[in-house]
Amino acid sequence: MSSHREAPEIAKDPVADSSDLYAFVTPNQPDTVTLIANYVPLQLPSGGPNFFEFGDDVRYEIHIDNDGDGNPDVTYRFEFTTEITNQNSFLYNTGPIESLESKNWNRRQFYRLTRIVDGRARVLAHKLPCPPCNVGPLSTPKYQNLVRQATFKLSTGEKVFAGQRADGFFVDLGAVFDLGTLRPFQQLHVAGKKLFQAEGEPVNALDRLNVHSLAVQVPLSQVRRKAARYGVADRASTIGVWTTASRQQVRVLGDRVAADTAAGPFTQVSRLGNPLFNEVIVPMSRKDVWNTLPPSEDKRFAGFVERPELAGLLPALYPGVFPSLDALNKSKKPRADLVAILLTGIPAGLIDGFANTTGDVQADMLRLNTAIRPSRTPDRFGVLGGDLAGFPNGRRVSDDVVTIALRAIAGLTVPLVDKTFRPDAAAAAVTPGLSAADVTAPFLADFPFLGTPYDGFGNPQAKKS
Repeated sequence: MSSHREAPEIAKDPVADSSDLYAFVTPNQPDTVTLIANYVPLQLPSGGPNFFEFGDDVRYEIHIDNDGDGNPDVTYRFEFTTEITNQNSFLYNTGPIESLESKNWNRRQFYRLTRIVDGRARVLAHKLPCPPCNVGPLSTPKYQNLVRQATFKLSTGEKVFAGQRADGFFVDLGAVFDLGTLRPFQQLHVAGKKLFQAEGEPVNALDRLNVHSLAVQVPLSQVRRKAARYGVADRASTIGVWTTASRQQVRVLGDRVAADTAAGPFTQVSRLGNPLFNEVIVPMSRKDVWNTLPPSEDKRFAGFVERPELAGLLPALYPGVFPSLDALNKSKKPRADLVAILLTGIPAGLIDGFANTTGDVQADMLRLNTAIRPSRTPDRFGVLGGDLAGFPNGRRVSDDVVTIALRAIAGLTVPLVDKTFRPDAAAAAVTPGLSAADVTAPFLADFPFLGTPYDGFGNPQAKKS
């Protein structure tokens, strides 16, 4: 979920599949914003001898829109190359990897980082090394040291890291995709009343699995457009963020003599802004098309936001639990609250002391009001929990985005635009029942924030329920 295997074609191409995107004002450096884009989802830690890595033939980018038109004004581009040290070994490593220069490490990956501003490109760094995958205590005995060696502060002000991390997204995938079962309410499910006699314990399906992360920490002055002031109500304070992966249009398969080759212009094959947008808003027949488009084209999908399929399913799956939502669905009123949350940002005046609108252009982006200071006591429900520094104001690694999205779709946010609407009691309670506490690898207090990846020796398979 979020964006793990969210569309038919990209599910066949995990190296280019964006799984999660985070954007938040850095808690310990509030004059910067941290952007993290995860790729290569659902990594089994023991998946060797060809361990997971970025694609040398994929162009990865993190985009920032600072004028509200749904097009990038600032882009950070990551391009990778892989080198094999020992051409005669099948092993990933032939001994302990204790530094990024270790001769025991047989397959090393490097990247070039380019910053593009208003179409003008500047290469910030050449051949920055990634750390190895976390193979196990004998192969990678001091993994945190390798991560520190692979974290770089550039002369242009950015801090950057690219490499494997623990997947921090928590979701009960097995239940959600089994006809929308929410284990805390499974005995109320229309098809489960005879099967389930009591509440069930949720399972974090992504626990003990890894991803590959692109993380960059950027001074606010380099992502916001120039303005006289940056107050909470000032449009210039809010940026929109999304990530894309692109491949060249032509691929020629090699034979026994020649290697595969790629040619032609790059074309976008993956995109991610708000979590769950393509996953549960866009219909299956249009998911692959959505992945190829820029956010500026998202008006094409506004109808699915105004009348989301899931909002219609909840009353049907849980009879009598969502009567107010059922009546709202039957009224056929477009969901202006969801349009604001997902496509335009929330304008000033709806929530005290808060706004993150980018204007009238409907575009799926993570919108972050950079004038809102990081919270000293973060609430995992973000804005719904009274914490204005959390989702849908950007997204922090510990935000419970599934619960927030479910409650919004269930009608909890309708009173933002219709004061006469009374949400169902269940709208404030619906949840898959998970939190950051259900992620085994703890989040970090500093960059790159996502936890140490699970090693293959200690995690030969995903945690059993």
